[in-house]
Amino acid sequence: MPEFKTGSVQANNLRFHYLEIGQGPLALCLHGFPDSPWTYRFLLPELAMAGYRAVAPFMRGYAPTEVPANGSFQTSALAADVVALHEALGGGADAVLIAHDWGSIAAYGGAALEPTRWSRCVIMNVPPLGVFEQLVFRYDQIKRSFYFWFFQMQVSDAVVPADDLAFIDGLWADWSPGYDAKEDLPRVKECLRNTPNLRAAMGYYRALFDPARFGLQTAMEAQKAAWGRPIPQPTLYLHGTNDGCIGLDAEAAKKVPAFLGPGSKVERIEGIGHFMLVERPTEVNSRILQFLRDPH
Repeated sequence: MPEFKTGSVQANNLRFHYLEIGQGPLALCLHGFPDSPWTYRFLLPELAMAGYRAVAPFMRGYAPTEVPANGSFQTSALAADVVALHEALGGGADAVLIAHDWGSIAAYGGAALEPTRWSRCVIMNVPPLGVFEQLVFRYDQIKRSFYFWFFQMQVSDAVVPADDLAFIDGLWADWSPGYDAKEDLPRVKECLRNTPNLRAAMGYYRALFDPARFGLQTAMEAQKAAWGRPIPQPTLYLHGTNDGCIGLDAEAAKKVPAFLGPGSKVERIEGIGHFMLVERPTEVNSRILQFLRDPH
């Protein structure tokens, strides 16, 4: 495994820490929940060899990045983080944006907010809001998304950290069936072991329903404003057929291109789960790099 540089930068009133390798145009890689920048450990060196400066920040609230003092975890704040990180890291118009899970939500928002900052996007495992909102209230998806609702209850503050964050072990096992996450989970838990960081990560979900708190119309309108706009960039969207977090069937996948820019591609990968970057890194990296090299 190559050695990564570590660094930090002030962006959107927070001190973000990050992993970095390579020189060239910025490739900003955003992780999700419950995860860390180390999920990009296989992709970052490949991006560097392809001529990019690959940077994977710890998202807001994930140690060692700061927890926002104002408790802001709204999707609008995540979109603003993406823009601010591009600015703080000196990205140009040739920068690319790569994102997974909650990082994908941030990427949709940031790519639409200031589109000239990003030449291409790669987004994984969370479809555009226009598709996601059609899935999230289906019975099978409600079962998958039980933690959305569980995190709204104060009891989750005691249950999730219990037994060395065993709740997170369970999510990884459910979302990437059959994958041995022994190299990933210690890194994830480093980011979330302290109470403020864990509550920050759950705060992303709690913010979904503010200010109405379970007011569906208000909640969805807030999401549309933050990450509900189509993005204009050529985008590669990847989703695994064995994803235990979000089920995207073939029919739903056909709706994704309508929310992406010209030259986009949507690929469902057979037999792979949610944490695809570490499950089958050779295959996933190849798809990503081929798309970034494609001039059309």
